[in-house]
Amino acid sequence: LSLRRASVQALQRAAALPTCGALATACSVGEGRSVMLQHAAANKFVACRPVLTQQQQRWMSAAKGKMVAPKMVYIGGEEMTSYCMQLIMEKWIKPHVDTTSWEFYDLSCKNRDATGDQVLKDAVEAGARIGAIFKEPTITPSAEQTKSMGLKRQLPSPNGAMRRGWNGVTISRDTIHIKGLKLGYDKPVLFERHAVGGEYQAGYDTVGAGQLETVFTGEDGKKIVVDSRQLKDKENAVVTYHNPLDNVGDLARIFYDRCLLMNVTPYVVTKKTVFKWQEGFWRAMKDVFDKEYKAKFLKAGLLERSGNELQHLISDAATMQIIRWTDGGFGMAAHNYDGDMLTDEIAQIHRSPGFITSNLVGKSDDGNLIKEFEASHGTVADMWHAHLAGKETSLNPLGLVEALIGAMQHSVVLTDGKPQELFDFAAKIRSCVHLAFNNGMGTRDLAGPEGLTTEAFCDVIGAMLNGESVDALVAKYNPTRDEQKKIRISDDIDEESVRRLFNSLDTNGDGNLTYDEFLRGLAKINVAPKKGEATRMIRISISDPI
Repeated sequence: LSLRRASVQALQRAAALPTCGALATACSVGEGRSVMLQHAAANKFVACRPVLTQQQQRWMSAAKGKMVAPKMVYIGGEEMTSYCMQLIMEKWIKPHVDTTSWEFYDLSCKNRDATGDQVLKDAVEAGARIGAIFKEPTITPSAEQTKSMGLKRQLPSPNGAMRRGWNGVTISRDTIHIKGLKLGYDKPVLFERHAVGGEYQAGYDTVGAGQLETVFTGEDGKKIVVDSRQLKDKENAVVTYHNPLDNVGDLARIFYDRCLLMNVTPYVVTKKTVFKWQEGFWRAMKDVFDKEYKAKFLKAGLLERSGNELQHLISDAATMQIIRWTDGGFGMAAHNYDGDMLTDEIAQIHRSPGFITSNLVGKSDDGNLIKEFEASHGTVADMWHAHLAGKETSLNPLGLVEALIGAMQHSVVLTDGKPQELFDFAAKIRSCVHLAFNNGMGTRDLAGPEGLTTEAFCDVIGAMLNGESVDALVAKYNPTRDEQKKIRISDDIDEESVRRLFNSLDTNGDGNLTYDEFLRGLAKINVAPKKGEATRMIRISISDPI
């Protein structure tokens, strides 16, 4: 025991050592490996630290009384979302979880520039090796941002390198739901977006008039002219891209398994009536469905709304159905570009990009799934500038939180379900967030002007995770609601009728009454205060005529 205590103390002293500069070279302590570390002063992942052995982790965790997290990759970003995640890590995660085995990589523009993008290569390698990745939103700088940040060159989006390095199959985007709160869709909406191919990996050039040929050369040297055309305009944008189809079967299985799990009806979206080359995607999706899944969906009763078949939707029709099917309960799979556009539409119907997930799913060489979890929104630059100016902000971290929960739970899955307590702790975070929103302690996008600031919301969830009661937190952070709860409501009030009345006044169905809705509602039931003396008939019950 004394030796173990000495080892723990030595390791704790080593962990407290200052970092070795803005950009660290490889170093090692004992049996540990070196990775990127959060710089104590700059609060950025820019230096190196030892990764402790499993035995060392157990000793330290026993001393600190924390859950030992399995290996996971944490990719840092910048601006408001990065600031919010620092609060979440400090207040929610670090007090309960030993994250010694996590590997941290700073993908801020300045660090990518300073390392010649080596940090991106290291992050991709780590993700392929470990398989569970959380990523904060990052910036892909424009030409103007490249200049204003003082970068040596314009950096490409990191997403392409990640999708290639992790053998990307699909980007899963699903609606996030909070029980008790009305958002856009009543039931879950799932989406699979093919993670590779399409316009995102296109080659292009601008050319003048002349002959254009697209030629394929096979591995055997045989050439095939894919297309040949005469260009007459003085200026033409020429684009070449392809869609890999070998992994569409994997995408199909991921999609159908998730639809069965969430009890939703699957649809496949293409524009194959016009773009004939999209036929292969549909055919691959349908072949897997008919051979492996149709009987399961029929047994579950999930094909009734689609005529007991896997239904194909033209992308134009899909855009309209996404607006119409607000009851939810459906899933869609599509090519890369269509998936990008349609999931943006789903996000807006469901409220905002902060209310859908974005998970890249790839496949390792040994067949295990590599999963990278991130919020579907950006760095929230406008709120970051307000924060820097000393103004209050109220960032809803729901998308970030769901991503962190997903990555933590997937890290447990990859270690044969151990430790179960960490999996459960991640689920507890979600429950606490939902409790806060349902008890008037949400951010201002849902709770209105009286909602909590970014910092206060993180404090509330941290307190819940530490065992503080909801009632105590409501009394502290939302005293108005606390006083309202103390007001006695008559036992003979018909709450069902009151709810129907409220819903009839809440014309946009967002769970809140605006002043305009309230005014129109008072006029509708003829109880609005009027100028001067006037006789009015009062509507006593919702069932009475006006």
